[in-house]
Amino acid sequence: MLPPPIIRRLVFTPLLFALTLAIAVAFPPVYAVAALMSLAGGGRYRVVRLLWFTLAWGTLETSAVLACLWPWLISGFRGRVRAERYWDRHYEIIRRYTAGLHQAAERHLGLRIEIDGSWLTADDASERPARPVIILSRHAGPGDALLLVHHLLTDYGRRPRVVMKALLQLDPCIDITANRLPNVFVHTAGDGMTEEIQRLAGGLGPADALVIFPEGGNFTPDRRRRAIRRLVRLHRHREAIRAGRMPNVMPPRPGGTLAAIDAAPEADVIFVAHSGLEHLRSVRDIWRHLPLRHVVHAHWWRVTAEEVPGERAAQVEWLYAQWERVDAWIGAQQAEDPASESLG
Repeated sequence: MLPPPIIRRLVFTPLLFALTLAIAVAFPPVYAVAALMSLAGGGRYRVVRLLWFTLAWGTLETSAVLACLWPWLISGFRGRVRAERYWDRHYEIIRRYTAGLHQAAERHLGLRIEIDGSWLTADDASERPARPVIILSRHAGPGDALLLVHHLLTDYGRRPRVVMKALLQLDPCIDITANRLPNVFVHTAGDGMTEEIQRLAGGLGPADALVIFPEGGNFTPDRRRRAIRRLVRLHRHREAIRAGRMPNVMPPRPGGTLAAIDAAPEADVIFVAHSGLEHLRSVRDIWRHLPLRHVVHAHWWRVTAEEVPGERAAQVEWLYAQWERVDAWIGAQQAEDPASESLG
């Protein structure tokens, strides 16, 4: 069970500060020993890379939490810090945080990302006004949500509203910033958050982007099998058959996704597929593959609001068809680079 906010702030925030200080103090001697061991062993400097990234993470996280102190002070130590006039301050804090993590992952872990497809720049190339967007992304591998938020804020100037796991609130930066902004925290997959998602989508402006992961969690083969069995138990046999033909993704959960689309009928829908992170499921996997030698590929496409069906059954059919496209793209990526299946 997730601790209440006051406990999280009093326990995990000081713990973050203490850990960051400990990492900074221990860094010079540990780095020297790790570098010598890697040099002598002719290795890939994995400990050195993780040390640098951990230091960067602690510094960025601590800086973000401290930056949240000022809006709280000028708001009068009250809930007014959640008011819309403070949103831009917090989005800028998140932008700096995610951009720093992205840069650290590139520099120290070897992360490389290539993006193709039609994205949010469609507004810039057309004469019509900008529209809000609903982003439906596959969920696989560490940090894909943070990478998506980074690109939204840094590259496209969009303000993300994210439907995310409640356990992420154990992270002090996410806990503080995300609770001051319009987001939805889901405690368990499919736990009846439809009304909250509708409210979130209903308030979208032309510079906003609602981010949903329709699979309900990070992809793993076991979770995929359980999701298909769940469809069978619910007597949704047609969906179960289609899900069984998609080996690279879990079946989408229509509830929250279609609730958002219904609440924001003027929003375009953007689908995001990516390949290269799904095999990094644990710290052991990340350690084994450092530095990351394969490019993470991402592909997205835009469906205008006018192209989205209006009737529920047609919407479910449409969502599965789009998810089959996600699965096919991932399969094609793995076929082009079979080594990525084992190296991530």
